[in-house]
Amino acid sequence: MEAQHDILKKSFKPWKIWVAVGLGLLIAGVMLFSGVRQVQFMKVAEGKGNYIWKDANKNGKVDIHNSHEFISVPKGNYIKQRASDALKLLEWSSSSILWIFIALLFMIGRDLFYMIRIRVLTHKKLGWKSSFHVIMLWEFASALSPGVVGGAAVAMFILHREKIPLGRSTAIVFITTMMDNLFYVLMIPLVFLFIDSSTLFPENTTYSMGVQLVFWIGFTIILIACLFLFLAVFILPSWAAWFLNTLFKLPFLKRWKEGASRTADDLMVSSKELRKEPIYFWVGAFASTCGSWICRYLVINVLLQAFLHLGIMDHILILGKQLVLWIFMLISPTPGGSGVAEYAFGELLMPFGMSAAMLAGIAVLWRLISYFPYLFIGALLLPRWVKQTGQSGLK
Repeated sequence: MEAQHDILKKSFKPWKIWVAVGLGLLIAGVMLFSGVRQVQFMKVAEGKGNYIWKDANKNGKVDIHNSHEFISVPKGNYIKQRASDALKLLEWSSSSILWIFIALLFMIGRDLFYMIRIRVLTHKKLGWKSSFHVIMLWEFASALSPGVVGGAAVAMFILHREKIPLGRSTAIVFITTMMDNLFYVLMIPLVFLFIDSSTLFPENTTYSMGVQLVFWIGFTIILIACLFLFLAVFILPSWAAWFLNTLFKLPFLKRWKEGASRTADDLMVSSKELRKEPIYFWVGAFASTCGSWICRYLVINVLLQAFLHLGIMDHILILGKQLVLWIFMLISPTPGGSGVAEYAFGELLMPFGMSAAMLAGIAVLWRLISYFPYLFIGALLLPRWVKQTGQSGLK
């Protein structure tokens, strides 16, 4: 129990909350400031403007932020304005409020599906209230951890404190990681059936190549991790344990040898736990995984729909771009991807013709709905939960 207490104390230190909040608000503020000052060119009726477009860089695309692409004329079809002017034209109608409400419902749906999954994986040994506590604290840990670390390391101790045996808790964490990765790996080929890869990445050629390289490296790592977990849990657990122990004997990895050894032991325990499960167990767990991730992605879609008129192909493209965005959040060194998420959001969704200020505003709204609530709910829930599960409050 003392080891659990130390891990929880280390994971939920108050300063981490303020770092996560501060980084997110700082980057969002910079985005808003630069977006409001940015000049752009907007298309109007023929003869109503004072600029015309010319393809200065010969890419066949109208870059509304590049002044070299526009020539001043007495009667044109473009006008010059600051992004702040476009932001003022943003209409908060009953329709936009409705779409924002739907975004909140999707966030609730995301967590509801996670609660269903945790109940399936624990054979309903966790009630709805306990499932809520586990998911909120799991998300809280994820929000305070760098994207590449996530909250999984803390999750098994949260489950164990909810009276789920440590072997089962370990198995649950492994299988949720594998299913989350599997959903992502399966979505990528589906996206490329409908979307050309050139439209998924930023238009700037140099920058786009760098984003594509990071994306495919990240995708490859996720695919390898998914395959490794599958083999480790279902087919060759002893081989996987041997591989981990051997790998972390290398000189530059020795400092993590003890942790790798514990992970290898956990894999063996998880394999014994999970090989006994029937098919309906896996169908239920993966279906709830898909439901949760779909809800997560649709939050951005409906937020954009609140202020834009989007067609079905636009929504598919937005979903595809979110898969790229997710890679950058995953490799972010900041807590919960703070700062990186907001910046990548603006860069990837700029082609939809929104002003930089509007994109920054929607990015802030997205993080207010999908990220910050977990910080505050977790901070309020943690002390009471620790007390209820038999430990004094964290200091």
